[in-house]
Amino acid sequence: MTGFFDVVFAQRACRYFADDPVPEADITTILRAATHAPSAENTQPWVFVVVRDPQVRTAIAALTRRIWSAGARDYAAAHNTPRLFAEVDASVERGMGGAPVLVVVAADTSAGTHASALASSIFPAVQNLLLAANALGYGSALTTLSTYGGDELAKLVALPPELKPMAIVPLGRPARPLGPPRRRPVEESTHRERYGNPW
Repeated sequence: MTGFFDVVFAQRACRYFADDPVPEADITTILRAATHAPSAENTQPWVFVVVRDPQVRTAIAALTRRIWSAGARDYAAAHNTPRLFAEVDASVERGMGGAPVLVVVAADTSAGTHASALASSIFPAVQNLLLAANALGYGSALTTLSTYGGDELAKLVALPPELKPMAIVPLGRPARPLGPPRRRPVEESTHRERYGNPW
């Protein structure tokens, strides 16, 4: 277990995964961390479907590739650096980077959380999941592309109508070392008292 700030400052997306299986105990620990996130009125509307079945992972990857090819790829090519685009493109073509585990994160729309607050209740849990995975030495990434195939994605993992897919987190050991995340200095996005006053 590494220190909190070491984990946070090293967090970055992993797009190439080794085939090594992820022990169930580690998945449980990672998901326990996810469920300790805040949520609107403590409704905890998150639902996780852990997908290890190769056939289901292949089907999710195929759905993702179709969405990617239908326009998302062109959009990404125009809005990202060539290096980042090439990484994402290769990861999609490989099927979520070859991750041995996919965690489908859904929101329970019947949990009492107003629809406009669902995302603000789900994505803190996803962030906890990403950080916990990193703390245990796993790679992960926040992906939402597959959710554009909402009904089809829901059917692949048997989600009932009240559960809305919000994200997929591929999870596994990185196939190669992850470099440090590229971040702008905090001073570039922080202001003192009023916008325009440098931090």
